[in-house]
Amino acid sequence: MSYSTQQIRNVALAGHPGAGKTTLFEALLHAGGALQVAGTIERGTTVSDHDPIEKARGHSIDTAIASTDHGGMHVNLIDTPGYPEFRGPALSAFSAVETALIVVDADAGVAHGTRRLMERARERNLCRAIVVNKIDHEGADSAGVLAALREEFGPEVLPLNLPAEGGKAVIDCFGRSSGDSDLGPVADWHQKIIDQVVEINETVMEHYLDLGEGGLSGDELHDAFEQCLREGHLVPVCFASARTGVGVKELLDVAERLFPNPAEANPPPFVKGNGAGAQPIEAMPDPDKHVIADVFKIVNDPFVGKLGIFRVYQGTLKKDTQLFVDDGKKPFKVGHLFKLRGKDHVEVEQAIPGDIAAVAKVDDLHFDAVLHDSHDEDQIHLAPVDFPRPMFGLAIEAASKGQEQKLSIALQKLAEEDPAFVVEHQPELNETVIRGLSDLHLRVMLERLKERHGVEVKTRPPRIAYRETVSARAEGHHRHKKQTGGAGQFGEVFLRIEPLPRGGGFEFVDEVKGGTIPGQFMPAVEKGVRQVLSGGAIAGYPIQDVRVTVYDGKHHPVDSKEVAFVAAGRKAFLDAIAKARPQVLEPVVDLEVSVPEAQVGDITGGLSSKRARINGTDAVRSEIVVKAQVPLAELDGYAAELKSMTAGQGRYSLDFSHYEPVPPNLQQKLVESYKPGHEED
Repeated sequence: MSYSTQQIRNVALAGHPGAGKTTLFEALLHAGGALQVAGTIERGTTVSDHDPIEKARGHSIDTAIASTDHGGMHVNLIDTPGYPEFRGPALSAFSAVETALIVVDADAGVAHGTRRLMERARERNLCRAIVVNKIDHEGADSAGVLAALREEFGPEVLPLNLPAEGGKAVIDCFGRSSGDSDLGPVADWHQKIIDQVVEINETVMEHYLDLGEGGLSGDELHDAFEQCLREGHLVPVCFASARTGVGVKELLDVAERLFPNPAEANPPPFVKGNGAGAQPIEAMPDPDKHVIADVFKIVNDPFVGKLGIFRVYQGTLKKDTQLFVDDGKKPFKVGHLFKLRGKDHVEVEQAIPGDIAAVAKVDDLHFDAVLHDSHDEDQIHLAPVDFPRPMFGLAIEAASKGQEQKLSIALQKLAEEDPAFVVEHQPELNETVIRGLSDLHLRVMLERLKERHGVEVKTRPPRIAYRETVSARAEGHHRHKKQTGGAGQFGEVFLRIEPLPRGGGFEFVDEVKGGTIPGQFMPAVEKGVRQVLSGGAIAGYPIQDVRVTVYDGKHHPVDSKEVAFVAAGRKAFLDAIAKARPQVLEPVVDLEVSVPEAQVGDITGGLSSKRARINGTDAVRSEIVVKAQVPLAELDGYAAELKSMTAGQGRYSLDFSHYEPVPPNLQQKLVESYKPGHEED
């Protein structure tokens, strides 16, 4: 099928685990004619969950992309994982679409993941729509779910269709104004949605008040509907059963008639330049302009090599096009251009503005890379996605000697594919640490290491990422003087340190007057200070939230050398820290635990014993979500503990919150166990 930008719809399916996203993804592809038979999770035949680990676990752990054609429309669908452990790939998909389609289970209702994803889509300025799935299930409560959605997200949540015949059919309530549904008269909901749509635009409202609904043209209503979606004034709801196909074709019809195409949606947040000087720019969905595309997913495919999947925002990308990656000076040639259908790659001749495609075997590609065909587009970036900070860690090493290089390459490939998976190497400990969003996240990554890359590893808990700081202002001084025959070493430094607000980082200030420390030696002083900054002063952890001001010193015209001022700066900094009431800081995380109501007391009691601050609870259908702030060091082994307390029914997620001082007894233990490695004069 040949199509234009105006005929494209880009939609990401997102939602809480178990809501039925993958089954709906299959049903949409089948209804659009891209699949003769929809696959099932039980048989392991879905387009989406093609990875062996996904098939074994029975749920998505990565995004999958496929497209279908329907009524003159080309729909690019992205199925995203529901589990918060795999939120990185899901949030990446939000940067490639105009519409986030949030899938809600008619049995379970508005879950914690629903709230988070709705908020993330709103932050990304996406049009949001909701599908209430499984309306034919015995325990379905469509009326209760719609009421809960409107209570949670506001009166702008309104149905475009309604379940009927006990979930065996759906009735349009946007285009028609009569009939009965499982949720009452169609006319009531029809009027609500018309009232919501027309009030967005004064001209449409005037026509409506003067002439009634029949006096509105189709274009007027369509344009007002688009504006409502763009501005979040309307969050439409569709009812469906992906398993039986009820409401699925109607959902495609809604996408065709009402979802925005790439030329209608809110403009993507591109900027040109870096830092404070960056300026917003608009990428125009014009096929004749220079190419601008953004890589939102990397796949290291064993057959085609590194695959960069991108969204085209401007220009037409064709085979044999010469493209630059970010600000690179050497272009690469697009030898092959692909559309994706799960694990399959279909070669195409071009990708137009708004389309999603892929190129292979380009080593420079990385997540969030901008592809362009002119140096006029240098320094262009898409506003970064705010990923959750990976806080769970494991120290790993190759299980067999000689596998270190293979392990390093495999870890790099895994980190390329998942923006929320981080690999850290800590030279002072000779320790490689992998960090993810949960214990499950890391277990899956270890499975991938073994299954995909043939690398087995040994694991152990990593050191907690403590930090050091100071809590008072103090001054430090050191004179470094060595005379060993011939030219000696001399440097003297006076400095002052003071705490910065938490999260303030590090500042180095030069206030030396009169050349007592010549300018060429100031970098050496800073180097000495930074040696302590990275290696710690009292417990061996990096120092943060401190300002160092060098205000005086002495030099010798013959004996002063860089090495002398490095040593003087280091020792003066250590001298000041010892007087500035140094503290060890620990990471504190925001923890949310979802458990059956009967276990809430056990959970809160257990958290209190871990130095947690309980911030409240939320009731979500049959579960209670306990919110707390907890020192990360206290959560070692919490996954197993929670599983034991709740018979496997509990789950939790966490995000980094802040650093705060450890209790005095813990600081004393950390200090006593530290063996300083600072060189003596």
